[in-house]
Amino acid sequence: MGARIRVTDPDKLTLLYERFRDVCLVEKEVWKEIFMPRDVTAGPVRTNVQDRYDVEIDDEGIENTLEANIPRGAAALGAAIQEYREHIAFYRRT
Repeated sequence: MGARIRVTDPDKLTLLYERFRDVCLVEKEVWKEIFMPRDVTAGPVRTNVQDRYDVEIDDEGIENTLEANIPRGAAALGAAIQEYREHIAFYRRT
């Protein structure tokens, strides 16, 4: 497995929290890996190239709370993710 870099940029974290919420809602479970389209600063954009992120939740109780909010929909899950965001870390694989 390649090196991992913890994401700390606030704008990127906002996008990752949203993506995490969406993936959990679709998969109906707390997901440990998510994909995001690769940031491209110049040139043509290839939509099939994505960055892979590992999701780590540092407290099993919080993971269980997030899991319990999935059936309640996007608003409830989004609120729970915001409430516990300091316990959710994203690591970009290189």
